[in-house]
Amino acid sequence: MHRSFRDYFIISLKGLAMGAADVVPGVSGGTIAFISGIYNELIGSINSISFKTLKILKQDGFKAMFKSVNGSFLLSLFIGIGISVVSLANVFKFLLEKHPVLLWSFFFGLVLASILYIVKQIKKWNILTVLLLLIGIGVAYYITIIPPMSGNNSPLFLVFSGALAICAMILPGISGAFILLLLGAYKPAIDAIHNYDFKKIFLLGLGAIIGLLSFAKILKWLFDKYNNLTLAVLTGFVIGSLNKIWPWKETISTFTNSHGEIKPLLEKSISPFNFQEDHQLTFAIVLAILGFAVIFILEKIGDKFKTN
Repeated sequence: MHRSFRDYFIISLKGLAMGAADVVPGVSGGTIAFISGIYNELIGSINSISFKTLKILKQDGFKAMFKSVNGSFLLSLFIGIGISVVSLANVFKFLLEKHPVLLWSFFFGLVLASILYIVKQIKKWNILTVLLLLIGIGVAYYITIIPPMSGNNSPLFLVFSGALAICAMILPGISGAFILLLLGAYKPAIDAIHNYDFKKIFLLGLGAIIGLLSFAKILKWLFDKYNNLTLAVLTGFVIGSLNKIWPWKETISTFTNSHGEIKPLLEKSISPFNFQEDHQLTFAIVLAILGFAVIFILEKIGDKFKTN
């Protein structure tokens, strides 16, 4: 596929949006990839990376290898994700601490609109489709309410955590950061980065690579063979995840992060009218509508991208 500089710039912008979503625990970059029209290409490109890639590198050189894995697309996308994560991490950290209701309202509107987009991709509805949709809702909702594990620092556990988190990250509706939190691996991961513990970082990264390459193959096979049913499950995941990003929460339990700060661990969704603090309902509604509108903008960009 021949693409211009403008096309790759647009891909990087979509990477920026994915990175912004991944920075916030509870929101998945996979959702942004899906509604912006690049999800299938992302999965296909990752799936093309294998031992055959090393063979191409050895026999035909770097340029041929880069082309075989759709390298220009992946590079443009990951540049956008990287810039977003580095530049927005502190911004979102501040907003989550100072204005959590407003930030979650924006993302709630965004995810709600993405559900409508994904539902439109399901071409045929039957009993099995509805059943898988309900299973997806149940699984994702259960993930948002189960108590976290205690976790450990063993090498096998860190590899497993990295693999599971990256799998969740590329699934629409499920947050990789939240999966790390549930596994009890969020604090060890943050501590490893903060303390430059390269051994733990390597183990988490190794798990992420293993999980990404293996799970991409499973996803591609599912989309090729059972596209409609796979979309139904993914839609269920996104619907079930709404409980995690509901703006008004009551804290049930807390945990202490690597900086000694007390943070919410388990929370319960409550009515905005029962929220004890200043819930800024009008601003929250405006931001939810804004988030809803962003999806339609991304959808238009995605449609234009697919027609070019």
